Amino acid sequence: MTELNAQQLLKDLTKDLSSYLSEHNINDPIFIGIQTGGVWVAKQLQSLLNNKQKLGILDITFYRDDFSRAGIQPTVKPSKLPLGVNDKHIILVDDVLHTGRTVRAALNEIFDYGRPASVCLVALVQRNGRELPIQADVVASTLTLDATQHVKLSGPDPLELKILEITDSKKY
Repeated sequence: MTELNAQQLLKDLTKDLSSYLSEHNINDPIFIGIQTGGVWVAKQLQSLLNNKQKLGILDITFYRDDFSRAGIQPTVKPSKLPLGVNDKHIILVDDVLHTGRTVRAALNEIFDYGRPASVCLVALVQRNGRELPIQADVVASTLTLDATQHVKLSGPDPLELKILEITDSKKY
């Protein structure tokens, strides 16, 4: 098991996101975190950037494309988005961007609420294994992991990021 410094990654992400927002002339965006780790990261980013908007929370369970195939018995938590995402600048936050399928599901749900002016995808970690043409606009770290490794975020306080080795006898 390897542990990455989550606080340093957050500082790097905050700096890069601040530059992105300035460069694109985006003031007071709406932060939306994807349950669960994305919400933790979004809360901290929002605080570090002194953003006063209400935090949006997405549970993308029913928007997943593997819902029936995986045979999962989901624990669904309600999504909570600010009223009126129409014409708003959205900062969509995920903890780990891997295949792109979670982000695709999140975008589908956001567009069910309205049509934002823009969506900036922010990820604490981006790892190899992309299956869809989705990439982060702002990312703190890019990891190349093999098939036996998994990224695990725990938190929210303290926020910890670990790379776990997966074996057949151990599930993450």
